Amino acid sequence: MTITDYKKLYEEKLTTPEKAVQLVEAGEEIIFPINPGEPPALLAALPENKNLEGNYLHRMLPSSGPLDLPPSKLKQVSIFLSGADRKYYQKGFVDFLPNHFSDIPSLLLQRSDHPVIMATVSPMDENGNFSLGTSPSYVAPLIEHAKTIILEVNEKMPRTFGHKNNIHISQVAALVENTVDLPELPTPQLKEKDLAIGKIIADTVRDGDTVQIGFGSMPNAVMEYLMDKKDLGVYSEMLPDKIVDLYEKGVVTNKHNPAYPNKTVSTFAIGSKKLYEFMDNNEDILMLPCDETNGLLNIAKVDNLVSINSSVEVDFYGQCNSESVQGKLYSSTGGQADFTKGVRLTKDGRGIICLYSTAKNDEISTIVPELAHGSIVSTSKNDVDTVVTEYGKAELIGKTFGERAEALIAIAHPKFRDELRRRAIEKNLIVEDEKEPVLQ
Repeated sequence: MTITDYKKLYEEKLTTPEKAVQLVEAGEEIIFPINPGEPPALLAALPENKNLEGNYLHRMLPSSGPLDLPPSKLKQVSIFLSGADRKYYQKGFVDFLPNHFSDIPSLLLQRSDHPVIMATVSPMDENGNFSLGTSPSYVAPLIEHAKTIILEVNEKMPRTFGHKNNIHISQVAALVENTVDLPELPTPQLKEKDLAIGKIIADTVRDGDTVQIGFGSMPNAVMEYLMDKKDLGVYSEMLPDKIVDLYEKGVVTNKHNPAYPNKTVSTFAIGSKKLYEFMDNNEDILMLPCDETNGLLNIAKVDNLVSINSSVEVDFYGQCNSESVQGKLYSSTGGQADFTKGVRLTKDGRGIICLYSTAKNDEISTIVPELAHGSIVSTSKNDVDTVVTEYGKAELIGKTFGERAEALIAIAHPKFRDELRRRAIEKNLIVEDEKEPVLQ
């Protein structure tokens, strides 16, 4: 087919959002990409489909709240809570699908082997292809299984590269046009704690290493201290905003990544307009499906990988709760467990979990004897390598429970250390010097 044929197909399938959503049949499961990849015009039009009955809508880090539809019509499911749907989950209006990021494609196919895909994409190229842009993640592996694909074409969605990152016009049932600004993340306001943690972590990064940067201000503060490094690589589920600065300063070259030479690898991006413009038609960036970026066998191929993720609380055993606050779900596991386990398989890999030493204006310690009641264990005690707070780092691999407790207490806030030590003694993790063990 020629470009003229593709354009003709495009015009034939171009319609209004209200008409496009009528292609969804009762009982079908609808899947949206992550945040900037969500199709806002199609989302707004979805209630116009009066045939919805027993349908599901799956979203991850949504940029807006749920639709005002009864669950009998549309059950709305979060894969990773954001500020837009967190309170609705707490009130029972949104359900939640537990997951490791790497498992999401298979989990969604388990729920529906022929789902409906709705996505924002970049404009069609001369070969009739649309790019999933910022958000191939779990959508790209599902394209070949989709019963119906409905696209929202946005001229501001960057065209990105990756072997499963395209959707061809021949695969599309309907499309609409809606050029609007993509959702942006505000630039994190870095606190002194963030910078202290960032510096400690950055000191463990060597020239030529490859880094994985997780979600949040603490991991991103690391990049403030990477500006003097040389020939770094990036292999990360999320493409962080400051990657642009590292590229511009010549820090990121990906020269020493044998798995993906000369390529920055990611599966989704949320950031600023500057990041989206940097990504557009940038062949140095490879956007891959999340079951590849986060698959343990692929992570294992990345030598000298430094994995950096944040947590909410860590107990004496090394268990990490990274997704719940006071027993209530706050986010999701994401790719943390994928990378903390995967980095252990790499050659000279280092896995870092970072967190502030306190929460609630220094009222409570985040280094705790045991996780709070109702907390979720995001990362197993057996997979945690190193924990960092603003007071230092605790290397847990190869340490006993008692040695772990000692190491973690040493990086807790000073005002909580005596109480933590007392609790560790009560739990028989630490034995007082003058106390004779009782063996009877």
